[in-house]
This record gives sequence, structure tokens and C-alpha cells, in this order.
Amino acid sequence: MDMAVRRSEYSSSSLCRSTLSLPRGILTVTLTAGIHQLRPQTCIDRPHCQLPQDWQLCVLFIGLGLLSIGAGGIRPCNIAFGADQFDTNTDKGRGQLESFFNWWYFSFTIALVIALTGVVYIQTNISWTLGFAIPTGCLAFSIAIFILGRHTYICKKPQGNIFLDMAKVIVATYKKRHIEASGRTIYNPALENTRIVQTDRFKFLNKATIIVYPSELNDQGMTNNGWRLCSLQQVEHFKCLLGILPVWVAGIGCFIVMDQQFGVLQVVQTNRSIGPHFKVPPGWMNLSSMVALSVWIYIYECVYIPLVRKVTEKPPRLTMVQRIRIGILLSILCMLVAAMVEKKRREAALKHDSFISPISFVMLLPQFVLSGLNEAFVAVAIMEFFTLQMPESMRTVAGACFFFSLSVANYLGSLIVNIIHKATSSRGKNSWIGGHDLNENKLDYYYYFIASLGALNFLYFNFFASRYLVSVKDNETIEMQPKHSDVVGGSSEPNDEEKVLDTIGTIQKVT
Repeated sequence: MDMAVRRSEYSSSSLCRSTLSLPRGILTVTLTAGIHQLRPQTCIDRPHCQLPQDWQLCVLFIGLGLLSIGAGGIRPCNIAFGADQFDTNTDKGRGQLESFFNWWYFSFTIALVIALTGVVYIQTNISWTLGFAIPTGCLAFSIAIFILGRHTYICKKPQGNIFLDMAKVIVATYKKRHIEASGRTIYNPALENTRIVQTDRFKFLNKATIIVYPSELNDQGMTNNGWRLCSLQQVEHFKCLLGILPVWVAGIGCFIVMDQQFGVLQVVQTNRSIGPHFKVPPGWMNLSSMVALSVWIYIYECVYIPLVRKVTEKPPRLTMVQRIRIGILLSILCMLVAAMVEKKRREAALKHDSFISPISFVMLLPQFVLSGLNEAFVAVAIMEFFTLQMPESMRTVAGACFFFSLSVANYLGSLIVNIIHKATSSRGKNSWIGGHDLNENKLDYYYYFIASLGALNFLYFNFFASRYLVSVKDNETIEMQPKHSDVVGGSSEPNDEEKVLDTIGTIQKVT
């Protein structure tokens, strides 16, 4: 099946399936809180509490599993589905699409702030049942809005399987690994309203398109065996996925900083008092990152862009490269500030021989704010890059790659913590990050280590990964390294018409 016809209907159908799993999951979890038969009896005599029965745990795990499946479908698909609603053939549509990524992240962050404050407060202080019922009602409302607008969406019928096409490219390339590509004809079927740019990167994959025997094509000029002969479009789309990997790796290096797993512990051992009767909950400090992110996006979209558009003729938006560079620098600065503040916090606590440092929690705000700004620059830019650099048929894959990078960053951050803990706790020495008392550790050394990794990431991005970032123009297959193979009969310096391969014919020569 032609991948060109797979557009937002794939995202729409995935969203519809996810909207079935997610409400079932949250409803199941809500029922476990509201129906006492679905949970153990309230513990009165601690620590001798009644354990949950196996079937009660089964109900809970089913609810959590459905929640995970639903979230895994909605998160990558709603980005792709939203991006498909804009006409990128016009300047207005491209500008609206660039704003969409910022406003999507803005709304996502605001929802997190509400969930982590109001909803959590209701769950812990009023009622767990009501606390779960509120997001259940909000989800039901969002589903209703989504269904009401179903007739206004840009949708096309999904066909084929993207991941299967990738597997076919790998298998076909392996089968033809000994074939010389020079002078051979390639399989390039005509696709409606699609322009395919042949690239020189990953040239070994081009062997999957070589027609070795005429019998590989049927009477209609289509392949008889997709596992032996792939179209140019299938190969180029697979190259797009491989081409985002350098930027994907750079993003992971920045996302490690976003996870302030020790920042909350620092807050615990600082003076959290505001007035004589109120202490700031440590978990609230993460809200400062979200607020900083939201404020910057609002300023960028509503103040910076209109102002620059008025005073200069240059494009008002920062490029992806600029935003990612700024984000990496902010991640380094965040870790350096965190290290200096932690050193001052620990020294003050040791001076007063106290578990709680007299330093105010306000001193920790800069590192949380910088973490939020790092996310505002890097995360939004990389999410935009993945979505725009992928063909329309692979935008859900782009969204999945983005959230997968966040997960990998969390796991990698935990791995780094474990390695440092084991490496620094040998021979009876106190670990940099081990134990329950930060005053006995060297957490600032850990921050300096992460900052050094950020510096290496900055060099890696500037000298390697940034070459894979280009501006997106027109609604076509994207070439991240603008090099094109010559066509038989063309000049040594191909013009624009020669750069875009002819999609009317079925076969084309490769030199």
C-alpha cells in the first residue's frame, strides 16, 4: 500500500482507540477507590495492615494497564493529529503550525500544574474517590469535545503498516547487499501529489530499490515481493527515521536535567517556612519549573514574536538550532547553579550542626526555573523537529520518538546515579549521592558531573547533530542533508527539477 495516503486518519483512529482504553482505565482506578470491596480494609493497627487480595490487585493492575495503553496512544497521536490540521503549503499555515507546538506544550504543562496541586490536594485531604472522579469527568468531557468535532478534522483512510515497511527495507537491503547499485534501475512507482527526494545519506539502503530481474514487477509495474523490492518512498522514509537519531541523542542529554530527582531532597533539608504557620511542601518546587515553562511560552508567542515582527523584517521565530543550543546551555547553567547552591546549603547545615539548613528554599528556585526554561527551549524544539522532519505518514512515529526519548532520559539518569553511587562509595567513603542525609554527601559533585556531560552534549550537537537540522519547506519528503543523487541524462550540478525525482515513471536509472 502507498504510504502517501496515510495521513491524519491514522492518528485519528489511534486516538479513538486510545480514548476507549483511557476512560476505562481511569474509571477502573476510580472504582477501586470508591467501592470498598475492591480494596483492603482501612488500616487501623499499623504496621499490621490487611494485605490486598489477588483479585483486588488484578483489578487495580488492569486499570493501570489500560491507563498506560491509553496514554501511550494519545500522547504521540494527538501531536501528529493536531499538526495534520494545518495547511503547510501556505505561510500562514506554517506559522500556525509552529505556534501549535508551543501552545500544545503550554496546555500540557498547565494541566500538569492543576493535577499536581488541586487534584492531589483533594485526594490527600478530602477524598480519594472525588480526587479520581475529577480527572475521570474531565476525560469524559474531552472525549465529548473530540467526538463533536469529528466532522471538521482533516482525515484520510489509513492503509498499510509503517513498521512493516521498515522491516521490508531492512530485509530487501540485506538480500541485495552484494549487488552493485551503479547503472541499475530503481523502483519508483508514481504516487499522487507526492515528490520524493533521493538522498545520498545511508546509500547502502538504496539497494532495496534496485530492480535486478524484470520478473520482480507485475503487469501494472508494481512489486511482486515487497520483501525483496521496496519503493524509493519506503526507503527514504526509513532514512528519515535514521536521520533524526543524532538530534534524538542530543535531546536525551538535555532531558536528563529536567528530572530534578535530587532537587526535592534539597528542599527537604532547607528552611521551608513562609510565615510562622506554613511550610512549603517539597513537591511544590517542581511547579516552579512548570510555571517558568508556561510563562516563557506565553511571552514568546504573545510578546516576543509580535514585537520582533514590528521592529524588524527578519523572521521573528528562533530557529530549531538556536532553541536547542540555548536549551543545552541552560541545562549546563542549571547544573552549575544547583551545584553552587547545594555546596552553600550543606556548608550552612554543617556549620550549625543541623539536619535542616538555615538556607531558605528560595535559594533553590533558580535551578528549578532554569530546568523549566531548558524544557521550554529544547523539548518544544525537538518535538517540532521530529514532527516536521518526518513524512505525514510517520508523524505518529515522531510523537512516539519524542516521548520515548523522555523515558530513555529518565532511565539513563537513574543508571548514572547508580553508577556514581557505586563508584564513589567504595573503600568505606561516603557516596556523592548515597544515604538519607545530603549533608553527608557530595551532591554538588554530581551536579558538576552532569554539567560536564552537558558540555560534551553541546559540542556533540554543534559539530555533528546540528547538521541534521534544516528549515522545513513545502509539504514533501524532507532532506536533512541536502545532497542529491544525479539522474541519468542530467548535468553534474542538478537543478531544482532534477533534485526532485520524477514520480510519473515507474523505473529510473541510478548512476
